[in-house]
Amino acid sequence: MKAMGPIPHWYEAEDGMLLIGGCGALSLVDEAGDTPLFVYDASIVRRTIETLRAMMPDGLHLHYAIKANPFPALLAMMCGLVDGFDIASGGELERALAAGMAPQNISFAGPGKRNDELRAAIMAGVTINLESEGEAARALNIAEALGKKPRLAVRVNPDFDLKGSGMKMGGGAKPFGVDAQRAAALAKHVIAAGADWQGWHIFAGSQALDADAIIEAQRETLTLAARLSDAVGVSPPLVNIGGGLGVPYFPGDEPLDLRPIGLALEETITMAPDILEESAFAMELGRYLVAEAGVYLTRVIDVKESHGVCFAVTDGGLHHQLAASGNFGTVVRRNYPVAIAQKFDAEPADTPINIVGCLCTPLDRLADKAMLPEVAPGDLVAVFMAGAYGASASPAAFLGHGPAIEMMVGD
Repeated sequence: MKAMGPIPHWYEAEDGMLLIGGCGALSLVDEAGDTPLFVYDASIVRRTIETLRAMMPDGLHLHYAIKANPFPALLAMMCGLVDGFDIASGGELERALAAGMAPQNISFAGPGKRNDELRAAIMAGVTINLESEGEAARALNIAEALGKKPRLAVRVNPDFDLKGSGMKMGGGAKPFGVDAQRAAALAKHVIAAGADWQGWHIFAGSQALDADAIIEAQRETLTLAARLSDAVGVSPPLVNIGGGLGVPYFPGDEPLDLRPIGLALEETITMAPDILEESAFAMELGRYLVAEAGVYLTRVIDVKESHGVCFAVTDGGLHHQLAASGNFGTVVRRNYPVAIAQKFDAEPADTPINIVGCLCTPLDRLADKAMLPEVAPGDLVAVFMAGAYGASASPAAFLGHGPAIEMMVGD
């Protein structure tokens, strides 16, 4: 037996059927027309954002990093819930603008922006988070040729990281941002060149479940922002402090207590040096806002036995859920929360079962040695925590199976 991660507490059953946004999972599949299917519950996204705003300091800007989930209907809804979008490609720029987000509330990060992407961002009037001196030179040259005043911020590679984070984005050699020792000089350069300087983007890490580590990283971030701003001699309009708030995917994970994080951040902002007195502050979050709102539904095609081990083979797999398969950055594969949708509140069978996908690779696993109710062909497997880094972060074209259907409910 291998334990599974915790199913978010708001998912319930009616007559044994998993409800998503008040709708039965099987009826949603019927409405969509097929499986595999991602379902996103808009009401959970709203609730998460409302709770976050209530716990964070008044006036803190909330940005959504759309790489977590760029589903168009979700982005359109997000325009009315958050203060800005953070993007990482020209394609995401198009999606952000199509969703209705104002260009001045969009920031563009990423270490490999092409010239055509820089040109599109400058023409649209979004903020470019500069990742290097070379990128700054290209952006300034393109802006001059266009006769535009570019909105430029400096992304800083901080000299610290977010301890315990699932993905460290700062400290040491990184492809992201400008090393802290050179960041002030670059800001001075873009200001002198006539750019509309927008401030700092400092992202130390992501997917942290340690509140104390997040508090420490946020304090260090504001200290660094103040030191760099003093060196520049100009107050930054905005300090993007990154995100880092994690969500519980795996056995033993506990959800973050936001209250101490919010109280500490309020104190840190209140006590910030004078150079930051007029600055606005933004928190950039992706998975924290949407992960728990998503469920991936995939149908069992076959149940088979091999050397005494039972396998349920589904019509989905890692080509839609690379993260749940354990192939998206995890060192040791652990089980996401998984259930049988039609038997959501049923007792587990006596024998563990492996839930695998339809691909010809042993990497295609959705659950190992899981204790689930008796599984039969036609059953729907529900993989939770599927609202972030699912459909858009998985190799949907692998073996020609194609993308999953996506839909939003509860809106």
